[in-house]
Amino acid sequence: MSSQPQTTELQTYNMLLYRGPVHPEFFNITGRRTTTHTDFEFEAWVFKGGHVLRFEHATTTLCEVVTSDSSSLPDRGLVTTLPCSGERDYEEVFGDRISFVTSIQSETLSEHLYLSTYREMLVHGQDPACLTMNWTDEGDHPSLSVIEFQRYSDQVHIQTYHLRGDALTVLRTQSILQAGVDAKEEDDD
Repeated sequence: MSSQPQTTELQTYNMLLYRGPVHPEFFNITGRRTTTHTDFEFEAWVFKGGHVLRFEHATTTLCEVVTSDSSSLPDRGLVTTLPCSGERDYEEVFGDRISFVTSIQSETLSEHLYLSTYREMLVHGQDPACLTMNWTDEGDHPSLSVIEFQRYSDQVHIQTYHLRGDALTVLRTQSILQAGVDAKEEDDD
């Protein structure tokens, strides 16, 4: 690996939030996990360099998509698109009282720090609770995508990590999807 990133891959990453499902045919999914609760269903998909999170409660479905190539994704149901470079936060309450909160952090590292982080996340991703996609690109750069989540009685907490060796970048998202949130109560806080 060279010590300087040759691409600005991080600048092409976006988080897209859909109100409604997104069909799996848009992604080359390598791992999938579903969990259900009385009030909701949650599904996570991992693919090379990205993920999809689907949360369904009553008649409302939300999908979070993180990808470096959103050009082929549909516009139908798209609520917002957030660039993933730097740090950002977003929150909103939808329809049948689903609360969505996310935080995005990304950074470009030195080669040494990137490789150390990659090795640490590779070990972390071996946990049975994690979904992972590990690959080496054409330039022999090691890359990794990891999804982990915790289900609670009315919500799911999700942490994702996308490490891109070609650009020495780490993209982390933390999202909370919660069912049964009263929008008026949220406004009063």
